Amino acid sequence: MDIFRKKDVSKSRTSMRRHLKIPDLILLGIGAMVGTGIFTITGTGAAKYAGPALTISIIISALCVSISALFYAEFASRIPANGGAYSYIYAVFGEFPAWIAGWLTIMEFMTAISGVASGWGSYLKGLLSGFGIQLPTALNGTFNPNEGSYVDLLPILVLVFVTAVVLLNSKAALRFNSALVVLKFSALALFIIAGFFFIKPENWSNFAPFGFGEIYGGKVGIMAGASLMFFAFLGFESISMAVDEIKEPQKNVPRGIVLSLTIVTILYILVTLVLTGIVHYTKLNVSDAVAFALRSVGLGWAANYVSVVAILTLITVCISMTFALSRMIYSIARDGLLPRSFKKLTETSRVPKNATILVGIASAVCAGIFPLASIASFLNICTLAYLILLALAILKLRKGKGMPQAGEFKTPFVPVLPVLSIIICLSFMTQYTKETWQSFGIALLLGALIYGLYGYWNSEAVAVQEEK
Repeated sequence: MDIFRKKDVSKSRTSMRRHLKIPDLILLGIGAMVGTGIFTITGTGAAKYAGPALTISIIISALCVSISALFYAEFASRIPANGGAYSYIYAVFGEFPAWIAGWLTIMEFMTAISGVASGWGSYLKGLLSGFGIQLPTALNGTFNPNEGSYVDLLPILVLVFVTAVVLLNSKAALRFNSALVVLKFSALALFIIAGFFFIKPENWSNFAPFGFGEIYGGKVGIMAGASLMFFAFLGFESISMAVDEIKEPQKNVPRGIVLSLTIVTILYILVTLVLTGIVHYTKLNVSDAVAFALRSVGLGWAANYVSVVAILTLITVCISMTFALSRMIYSIARDGLLPRSFKKLTETSRVPKNATILVGIASAVCAGIFPLASIASFLNICTLAYLILLALAILKLRKGKGMPQAGEFKTPFVPVLPVLSIIICLSFMTQYTKETWQSFGIALLLGALIYGLYGYWNSEAVAVQEEK
């Protein structure tokens, strides 16, 4: 039983249309990253984990993500295949490790979409409450019969809309996404500029109230904050999952990843500094932190604008990630590890219809039932696990194929950076609770069962081996 068999993952097999350029990729990456992490999680992170020192947590998270982004950039230039980490690991380690990476990425993106939809629902509820409007209790929260709530309706409704948008042709969906990204930037720029004049330096006086924390196993502190804020950067890898639709992917994918990540890091640092400068960190444990900060200083009009924009533009994260995840599922189904119905494309727009619908349904179920805090921790640990696989893969790639050729992206300081990435990822993983680890273990077991019962026996690699 060869679970490490390999097959061609080259870009030549695409039947999609190549039309995405650098600006499209940057906006896709920004659209995927800037969402719940900045509008919601920043407040929680400051209040419960790191205080104003959350800015340091963000820098640590950004450095960790940046290292992994460099690996993505090199793989994208040397192995320009659709499917992101799944395809890269398939080429280097073989089928089963690739499936595990793909399965963990599916878990990451599906729960991220759910988390963002939940954050969107929180902002809309906050806005509606200002007008005295509330949904019935049964439809106003995740599953908790003791409190009379059974399903969170609003996140489900937004994901129905998102699925419909992504089912349009790719260019139309991303144009809509780009327009919303620009609108999102206007709200955050307003917050930074307006909030700057209300900063109270004394709010930063106790800059790190929870200390640095522990490198391994910490529950609070800067490192625990970094493990939480890791959530805010997830989505940069969505660019590498759309290789089949990108013009000159070997050149444009690395540029898109690096540029979008740089822009987002600067934006997160500025927003967090202003946020903790306006409001004392102890008061920021709210679901709509940015709008809350503006209201607290009497800028109700600005808060309402931010809330409206957040409601509109958190959708961009859902669109970007649904777009990317449907392409990954398409790639996995094309390889036979998931049912082949998921590789079916629409006749006119060449969009993976069934894969997109699957993402929409699964994400809606998660968003309607599971609370945001549980979602964030679970998706983080899944992501960190496959980033460890990616770091090992870059070491194997260099050993097997040598240094990048002229015109290909070169990750600096190999093997130092891959080893450092593994250490950082393991450190972050130890910050999570036993319940999160249990959920992670169940997800891994379920993924292994799907491969053993279906993927192994239906893989396209079987046909390749038989031909040989």
